[in-house]
Amino acid sequence: MNPTEALGLPRLQEGLQRLEPLLTASVVTGDSFLDEVTTHLIAAGGKRLRPLLALATATGGNRDATEDDLMGAVAVELVHLASLYHDDVIDEATIRRNVESVNSRFGNLVAIVAGDYLLARSAAIAASLGTDIAALLADTLGRLCQGQVTEVRSAFQIGRSREDYVASIAGKTAALTATSCRIGALTGGLPGPEVEACTEFGRCFGMVFQIRDDILDITATDGQLKKPAGQDLAEGVYTLPALIALDDPDAGPDLRALLGQPLAQPERDKARAIVVASRGIAESVDEARAYVQDAKEATAGIAEPELRAGLSRLVAELLSDLPS
Repeated sequence: MNPTEALGLPRLQEGLQRLEPLLTASVVTGDSFLDEVTTHLIAAGGKRLRPLLALATATGGNRDATEDDLMGAVAVELVHLASLYHDDVIDEATIRRNVESVNSRFGNLVAIVAGDYLLARSAAIAASLGTDIAALLADTLGRLCQGQVTEVRSAFQIGRSREDYVASIAGKTAALTATSCRIGALTGGLPGPEVEACTEFGRCFGMVFQIRDDILDITATDGQLKKPAGQDLAEGVYTLPALIALDDPDAGPDLRALLGQPLAQPERDKARAIVVASRGIAESVDEARAYVQDAKEATAGIAEPELRAGLSRLVAELLSDLPS
């Protein structure tokens, strides 16, 4: 998925180009070692999805981004990058964005502290944009931590509930996409009802995004994912497709016999096959479609027709590579 193309909004690409040097400048300290660590994933690139959402809602894609618009987008991307630094330590990851992960290259301690530094820089930028945005970002950081703790707490728990899963992804993923849209709407000066509409769109978008990612972890290949397929199953993170399969009277017993412990490759492949053969994938896609519909309904509260249409296209595009 190319989110900029899906949005189809003029001037967004220009805004993203202006964003890149600001991202780097926002974390450079003059200490050559720290600068190498903090810019490692920035230099590796990425879709910049969260700043894209912020810039889209701030500008409607049809006016130039202001300095505040750009710095709001920088703030949300720094939070996202910090979460990747920390996630890779938790997951003991070795590759991120086709480069060596920060923890693998520099060690866990450096990765954790550097992630904290990125959060600190994000907070400072948010404070410069006003108390509303500073408070919003602080609340979002709390929700990200809550979502991650919810996921860690349920590791290897075959009795994990769907409610627990929804609470986890609402915190660890949807909170930041909602905030990205809200910060853009605030820096763009949108009226209150439109700020709320953008926020609700961002929340629903984040839910679709994470459910899609969890489906692809089961159905896609290593090459498509650029990481081992079935990694969530192997590491005891039981997402929506697996939870539905566990409740399936046909697939559940065989899957339950495998899960609850770390999986080697043969067991991982067998567990993936069981989930794919169950109703887990189809029902998860249906759940994602429901959130897509909610997201599209939220855009009805946005006045700018090009932005409404672009956001609707963007969230629908998330489903394009899922099993039908």
